[in-house]
Amino acid sequence: MKILITGAAGFIGSHTAERLHKLGYEVIAIDNFSPYYSVEVKKLNAQALFQKGIEVFKMDLRETSDYGLLPNDIDLIFHFAAHPGISNTSSFEDYLTNNVVATQNLIAFLEKSSNKPYFVNIATSSIYGSEAAFDETTAPKPTSMYGVTKLAAEQLVLAKVRLNQLKGCSLRLYSVYGPRERPDKLYTKLISCGLGGEAFPLYPGSLEHLRSFTYVGDIVDGIVSVLNHLEICNGEIINLGTEEENSTAIGIQTVEEILGVAIQINHLPTGRTGDQLRTRAVIDKARKLLNYNPQTSLKEGLQKQVEWYRATFSNKD
Repeated sequence: MKILITGAAGFIGSHTAERLHKLGYEVIAIDNFSPYYSVEVKKLNAQALFQKGIEVFKMDLRETSDYGLLPNDIDLIFHFAAHPGISNTSSFEDYLTNNVVATQNLIAFLEKSSNKPYFVNIATSSIYGSEAAFDETTAPKPTSMYGVTKLAAEQLVLAKVRLNQLKGCSLRLYSVYGPRERPDKLYTKLISCGLGGEAFPLYPGSLEHLRSFTYVGDIVDGIVSVLNHLEICNGEIINLGTEEENSTAIGIQTVEEILGVAIQINHLPTGRTGDQLRTRAVIDKARKLLNYNPQTSLKEGLQKQVEWYRATFSNKD
């Protein structure tokens, strides 16, 4: 089976590419190496994949002229590529073009291909809104440009499925952490500050925010399990994450315990518009359809993330 992974130099995409290659699938990996965060970090991820026998090709899904780089006989797509997160420096156009236009361009390419690949869209709990503790039947109420555009991308894919023009599904991921996590995300930033003796910037009210912090290995388990359940997943939206909730305060405390240091906190004066207050993955559907059962505890996963960070950025220690 020939599998295309978009956003393959990113956090979760790179782990998925690595897992699929290990399982014996032919992996075609692409990424536009966006400067949203350090391109050097993405290059490190791509290098790690190259050492495993996977080459990440530079391609921008927004540019229709780039599609000549893709083969015409792809069997399945895992679509990770997106403009992620909530950022005061990102414009609506950044989210619109990367999340909506790029997805539509990819769909249009597939409609012209010699076969119709199965489309696994990678979505997010941000689609639900400030409170993401619901099952998949709950009406979306996104509160950020990221959530709004990821919902639009999801529905572009599922519209084609409803019309029987494609087969596919959408996976809504919850608060993923672990090795290769983006440098702007909670735990990589905490580890960096803890090892570097810098103050960690904290938005007002964040200590009380609750999250289904889910280890990346458990997320990838759920993602790749779709391969064994293609027909039953067709047309479905499926939550993937852990049912365990932890506050940001507990997360900070756990990192401090692992590092053996007290992390300084820089309390910021204002918060981020659209930030989620709570995420708790309701995964009854994933358990039923995919036999999904995440097992990694927060401390166990963070220990692995600290080990990765030390090995990758030893000069920070």
